[in-house]
Amino acid sequence: MLEGKIAVVTGAAKGIGKAIALAFAKEGCNIVLNYHSTLPDSTISAVKEYGVKCLPMQGDVADFRFAMQLVKDVKKEFGTLDILVNNAGITRDMLLMRMSEEQFDEVINTNLKGTFNMIRHASNLMLKQRSGVIINMASVVGLTGNIGQANYAASKAGIIGLTKSAAKELAQRGITCNAIAPGFVETDMTDVLAEETKQEILNAIPLKRYGKVDDIASAAVFLAKNTYITGQVLNVDGGMVM
Repeated sequence: MLEGKIAVVTGAAKGIGKAIALAFAKEGCNIVLNYHSTLPDSTISAVKEYGVKCLPMQGDVADFRFAMQLVKDVKKEFGTLDILVNNAGITRDMLLMRMSEEQFDEVINTNLKGTFNMIRHASNLMLKQRSGVIINMASVVGLTGNIGQANYAASKAGIIGLTKSAAKELAQRGITCNAIAPGFVETDMTDVLAEETKQEILNAIPLKRYGKVDDIASAAVFLAKNTYITGQVLNVDGGMVM
């Protein structure tokens, strides 16, 4: 069903983004890997092992002009853009009363504005095609809030609102737009947590385990295949938010 489609994944160098890129490659999609700083050769090789094309594109999606150029380059290379996964995101955790303006702005610019930038430019192409799939990476923190993450929670809550608005605007042209809200997933970010903190988190998860990056990736593939789901937030969190 997805074979031959063109999928753009932002923040694809590692973690959830890499897993999503590989999941779509496994389905036969040609992959555009967006990354900000470095992209391991192993990621490119892993994608190509599925016999699909792989186009690495370095740049910051928080830059409106870069997002526009990325979409132009994808159209020039492939002629179409079928699936957009807005995964690029950062954290700058700090208690609200100590958070700097820079820490707040950095997270909002990358997570929320970056998602807007990519939807803004990709949707122009999708509207002309009368088809397309947009998947945005939210978070359970965007639904519940979290101590020390006011900036991150605000960005992810914003993504949920952006997702629902975009879904309503784009639906008439056959374009779906959904969000995935991961819970705590085993990545480099969770590896550095203290054991006491990890245990507190596990106690709050009904399934009593962290998620895997493949849990998120399989959810993205599911949303890309289903043409009758739009404007929804799919929690992949082990039951944290019910």
